[in-house]
Amino acid sequence: MHILVTGSSRGIGKAIAEKFLKEGHKVSGFDVNPGTIDNVFYTHYIVDIRKKSMYPKLDTVDILINNAGVQGADDVNVNLLGTIDITEEYGIHPEIKSVLMIGSACVHTGSEFPVYAASKGGVVTYAKNVALRIAPYGATCNSLDFGGVITELNAPVIDDCELWNKIMDLTPLKRWMSVEETADWAYFMTVTNRFCTGQNILIDGLEAGNATFVWK
Repeated sequence: MHILVTGSSRGIGKAIAEKFLKEGHKVSGFDVNPGTIDNVFYTHYIVDIRKKSMYPKLDTVDILINNAGVQGADDVNVNLLGTIDITEEYGIHPEIKSVLMIGSACVHTGSEFPVYAASKGGVVTYAKNVALRIAPYGATCNSLDFGGVITELNAPVIDDCELWNKIMDLTPLKRWMSVEETADWAYFMTVTNRFCTGQNILIDGLEAGNATFVWK
């Protein structure tokens, strides 16, 4: 199958692209940065998803994974409007098998920077809209709403012992996800899964569900 992954130069997006390549699929990657994957079945495009004039003509996309996102830098135009434009361009057609949004755990709690939280909230609602529209094609659309993931973008808190300890105090599993784990989830939800659709799936080590029961 032909997979399109946005934000594919590093972190979660790169791991997802590499997972699909490992499984034998053809992958196209969009990013504002140069490509970092060396594989004959990978094609990299330097694309700012805010600018539809930069969108290349591609062979039919079977699976679209909307991973590109920013925090504190034009969040709405990148995270929400860019995701919508990419999906409308490449993901709404009779041959599509699955569309996946990378949401955020913050949409379940509101615990993030205000504009970022609002932009990701729009993404997970849009996922339900897309799910309804592509269901007649037998296709699925869901969002994976990750909590903490070990990436270079999260280094400011990962590398700060005091902040990291506070985060671990709030996380019952006492760890964050690896990017490889996020890629496994992306593959499962788009390839293995054929019936779950229109869902916003929270994967955060139970941080959002952490509750303390007090009793005498």
